[in-house]
Amino acid sequence: MDQHNHPIGSRPGAAGDFARALAEALPEGRVLTGPESLDGYRHDEAEWAPYGQPLAVVRPRSTAEVRTLVRWCLEHRVPLVPRGAGTGLSGGANALDGCVVVSFEAMDRVLEIDAAERLAVVQPGVVNDDLRRACAEHGLWYPPDPASSPWSTIGGNVATNAGGMCCVKYGVTRDYVLGLEVVTGGGEVVRLGRRTAKGVAGYDLCSLLVGSEGTLGVITEVTVRLRAQRPPERTVVGHFDSAVAAGEAVAEVAAAGVAPSALELVDRHCLAAVDAWKNMGLSAEADTVLLGRLDTAGAAGDAEADLMVDCFRKAGATWAAVSTDQQEADALFDARRLAYPALERLGPVLTEDVCVPRAKVPEMLARIDRTAVAHDLLIANIAHAGDGNLHPLIITPPGDDEARARAQRAFEAILDDALALGGTVTGEHGVGLLKRPGMDRELGPEVLALHHAVKAALDPHGILNPGKVVDLGGAVGG
Repeated sequence: MDQHNHPIGSRPGAAGDFARALAEALPEGRVLTGPESLDGYRHDEAEWAPYGQPLAVVRPRSTAEVRTLVRWCLEHRVPLVPRGAGTGLSGGANALDGCVVVSFEAMDRVLEIDAAERLAVVQPGVVNDDLRRACAEHGLWYPPDPASSPWSTIGGNVATNAGGMCCVKYGVTRDYVLGLEVVTGGGEVVRLGRRTAKGVAGYDLCSLLVGSEGTLGVITEVTVRLRAQRPPERTVVGHFDSAVAAGEAVAEVAAAGVAPSALELVDRHCLAAVDAWKNMGLSAEADTVLLGRLDTAGAAGDAEADLMVDCFRKAGATWAAVSTDQQEADALFDARRLAYPALERLGPVLTEDVCVPRAKVPEMLARIDRTAVAHDLLIANIAHAGDGNLHPLIITPPGDDEARARAQRAFEAILDDALALGGTVTGEHGVGLLKRPGMDRELGPEVLALHHAVKAALDPHGILNPGKVVDLGGAVGG
């Protein structure tokens, strides 16, 4: 969809008229149009992804209001960009010039928790950690735990098929979505999926919508699968003299058949940045830290923890042990979550999200190191290492356009290396805008044609988050 063919973009002075007409179609207070109000909704956290100026931001409170909004956008051929908490790292929630951003911050209720069926029904604006706390009151647990879980919403997690630390053992968001209520690209409200433990009636359209980044429908309600609360976790910590050596330990753990509930890598750049910010005293201990957790109960869990320590040592750990200090163990995982915002304090951060087979983690980390040297850049590494999901973080000095150009070349080189090792260009952050060229290289023309056909079928008028994931010719304002 070309934004310049929209009535808003093609008629001088029309934007104000359209904004007023939109406000009249919805209850009072739902529509924001002031420049100061719009600024906070123009983009997500993806560094350097382009974004435009929205016509308005709508904050609905019900499915009926979302349906009214979608139908209004259809009538006026206005692009609609769904937005959760704006914590995304691919540009998937970035505004186009003349679009309407629909923010689900006011649709934030946990509608139902069914302890017998082990499911919950929530609105898309529910914050991940808030759902986890509500489930815990019933002795239940919602596993997907992205690093942004204190702020990110279930709707945004569903849109990107978010993962997290424990997905190495328990899976990603898609594994827990049973059903969705969706407003289609034609303005109809439909329910996809089921509430039962099993069901194979028709195509799995529910799973198709998970990870579609708002390009195939607007999600207004989510039914998620829950698990029983798990036993307390043991923490295993390993120090290594390089990220590559820590990667070798990841491969050893996988080969030994250990099933960690988390296996996270944090390198010296991240540790130093966290220390500089929070004074936690971490960076003096090791070049790279590997943090493992296991939640197997009893003697079997003790044996798994000992085996993980052996794997770390076999790979060359300078120190490895099962933690006996829960407060210290929790602090290390807190540091892992703080790594990204700590690095942002150093300058603009271009975040990668590649995933490779676990046996290829050492080689991928070595290639990232070579890319940093070749492009004269600081590239820090954090990783959900247990499932091969690496997050190289490319940091550039503020205002340095030449370094930015080198960073963009390094970004594409890392994608190519991941593909060469049998991996993917995104494990959990989504395609959005930043990964579209990489996705094209990964999928190839035949599979891309299938994506185009699905997009055309479910969004026939091209109004749903155009230009994201699958490029059908949309233009994004900069």
